[in-house]
Amino acid sequence: MRVLFVGVAIAAMAVVAACSKPPQDPLTLEGNLLTVDNRSSREWTNVEIWLNTHYRVTTKSIPAGGRFQVPLDAFVAGFGQRFNFRRMQIVDLRLSARLPDGQPIELKKQFEASGLAGMLGGKR
Repeated sequence: MRVLFVGVAIAAMAVVAACSKPPQDPLTLEGNLLTVDNRSSREWTNVEIWLNTHYRVTTKSIPAGGRFQVPLDAFVAGFGQRFNFRRMQIVDLRLSARLPDGQPIELKKQFEASGLAGMLGGKR
């Protein structure tokens, strides 16, 4: 009887784990729109978002539990070139900011490898 109870408990935990959604990425790309979700309990200040290491957008802050949305065409490089969503591929997306106590926070979007690299577990 005890073995049956343990088996049922393990099966129930497996079902609950399988039904739960994985945590959503704080950096979400949907077409030409980037959404940044601050799910923490602390405000992020001096926010810089870098696209492909040289296109940048800044915002003064993203409040705790808040959201920031920006079109990808708003990202600008050092000499004023704009990111062209229709012609350019996104290979890197990073966010850096400061917490209220001055501690830095950095996020990097993990992209899934495609083609043979994704299939064979190649370099990212």
